[in-house]
Amino acid sequence: MFTSMILQVAIPIPLYQYFDYLAPGSYNNAKLRPGIRLKVPFGQKDCIGVLIAVKSHSSLPAKCLKTVREILEEEPLIPPSLLKLFQWASNYYHYPIGEIIFGALPKIFCQGKWVKISTENFHRRTTSYNLLSLNRYQKNAVTTIIGSHSFQTFLLLGITGSGKTEVYLRCVDAVVKQGKQALVLVPEIGLTPQTVEQFRERFNVPVVIFHSNLTDKKRAQVWLMTKKGVAKIVIGTRSAIFLPLLNVGIIVLDEEHDTSFKQQSGFRYSARDLAVMRGRLENIPIILGSATPSLESFYNVKRERYALLSLPNRAGKALFPRVIITDLRKKELKAGISEELLITIENHINNNEQVLLFLNRRGYAPTCMCRKCGWVMYCNRCDVRITIHHHPKRLYCHHCGSIKKIPSSCPKCKYRTLVGIGLGTEKLESILQERFPDCGIVRIDRDSTRTKNSMEKKLDLIRNRKVLILIGTQMIAKGHHFPHLTLVAIVDADSGLYSADFRAAERMGQLMTQVIGRAGRTERRGTVFIQTYHPTNPIFALSLKENYTEFAEILLKERQIAQLPPFSHLSLLRAESLNPLLPQAFLLEIKQKIPLNADINVLGPVPAFVERKAGRYRYQLLFQSKNRRSLHEFLATLTTLLSRKHTRVRWILDVDPQEIV
Repeated sequence: MFTSMILQVAIPIPLYQYFDYLAPGSYNNAKLRPGIRLKVPFGQKDCIGVLIAVKSHSSLPAKCLKTVREILEEEPLIPPSLLKLFQWASNYYHYPIGEIIFGALPKIFCQGKWVKISTENFHRRTTSYNLLSLNRYQKNAVTTIIGSHSFQTFLLLGITGSGKTEVYLRCVDAVVKQGKQALVLVPEIGLTPQTVEQFRERFNVPVVIFHSNLTDKKRAQVWLMTKKGVAKIVIGTRSAIFLPLLNVGIIVLDEEHDTSFKQQSGFRYSARDLAVMRGRLENIPIILGSATPSLESFYNVKRERYALLSLPNRAGKALFPRVIITDLRKKELKAGISEELLITIENHINNNEQVLLFLNRRGYAPTCMCRKCGWVMYCNRCDVRITIHHHPKRLYCHHCGSIKKIPSSCPKCKYRTLVGIGLGTEKLESILQERFPDCGIVRIDRDSTRTKNSMEKKLDLIRNRKVLILIGTQMIAKGHHFPHLTLVAIVDADSGLYSADFRAAERMGQLMTQVIGRAGRTERRGTVFIQTYHPTNPIFALSLKENYTEFAEILLKERQIAQLPPFSHLSLLRAESLNPLLPQAFLLEIKQKIPLNADINVLGPVPAFVERKAGRYRYQLLFQSKNRRSLHEFLATLTTLLSRKHTRVRWILDVDPQEIV
């Protein structure tokens, strides 16, 4: 054992450990604060690391320790509370601490560089703002949250259009007046422009945005603005949970149920769960808002871990929309649309009212088929059908991203007529353009909003009533407020009913409720038109009375009987390889080597729902336990075993997986 001033450093490599270094001779303990960046020798090259702790001894002999090359700053780039969050996340998700830290840092800082803060474009409110009057439920929510003064997680359950945003604004206002900062998380980048506009209209303080579409320089500037306390309100997507706010007073997470808050690649963290943990570390209140909370959050209310605040009424004079369920078994359809729906659309357009057609399937048609022999085109890298797109014309795999030209003839029988089977948003757009040629139409999906500011431009068209027909996927169902929208049509309500995923019913109910909630959000009562071949399905009964809590209670009882989350805890180990035999063999070997534990059920290995994706064959093991501590002790043993195993198989461990099929 060697005794001296030892620096414990996190380095961005996939190893579950810190590394000990000797401090440069000219530095003393007082100047070396955890959270600063260092340049250190590692292997045959130098790399950037982050100081975690200063120790008096190392378990390694002196001759094995290298000296830090350079101290890059004296003021920590990462504050102590954020370092604690990184360390907690590393332990909980069983992911290398160095990769977590450097995955959260803007790339400029990972390269050892620095940026200057730019404040020249800060928005300042120039007009006065008249506050909306609150109803008694909103007043109770605001008073309760503001009065908490310490860590408490509040589940704000407000039906669609109930004024949750106004509650957020009032709570943030109270925090900002105390000189503190507020962090507001939204599930998707597309929601940030609307949210930013609402906050900038209200507050005369710097409001900044943070998401993955910003340049590296801008992300680094926002990091420093939050760290120095210059930015008072931050609005961002899930990665904003890692920003180093100097004096945070509240964290708001809107649409808390949304699966976008769970990272699905690399470090698979839940921004919702990290927000709650950060609130605990910072001793501040957390607001989780939703019209359709996750079953996990409902369960936490039952266990008194969260405090429930309800907004049961729509704000102002808005009424719950009239719901029409159409049985498609008795209808003739034109490309998936009934004549009854087309007439309803026409009536609303003639009244200069906006219409939304919801179809959660982008592209032109989900299947490319030969009209003569029935041949169907599959992606040659995945076990899925390839989708026809018309803007531009191509075949596109929605799983691996591969693109092909549409063949001029069938590869099997050489017949020259290939057709698109099924309905996507592009095809729906062309059908409606043909039926309503003089009516402005806008389509909002991932394909139509790829370019910079495209989402904002489309939303401006809607708000300024330049278009009357809106077509969209689930992107448009989340949190948007369209005051002139009076008709919502769910074109294919059956698409989400049948799935191997145990969460399918929950997600379908959430999506239905959210889509319905876009209609009639002002004085004019809205109408919701649902097309289905299964009109007696219980999910549609939910839509008729807008009682999501009752629906959630039914699902919770089913989950309890099956001992599925939130009544048990899951982790998923997935293995993949270009060799079709290796993933299953790898997981079988792991299953045989891990110590048996009576508290853990090990299920599999089984093929993933899409067994081959991007040319890689995929198998998975599922670990289930009623005892969270037992599961994590088991996972710690598992990751130790996995980290020592050198193999041609790529593996990932997903704690609390949201996608298991």
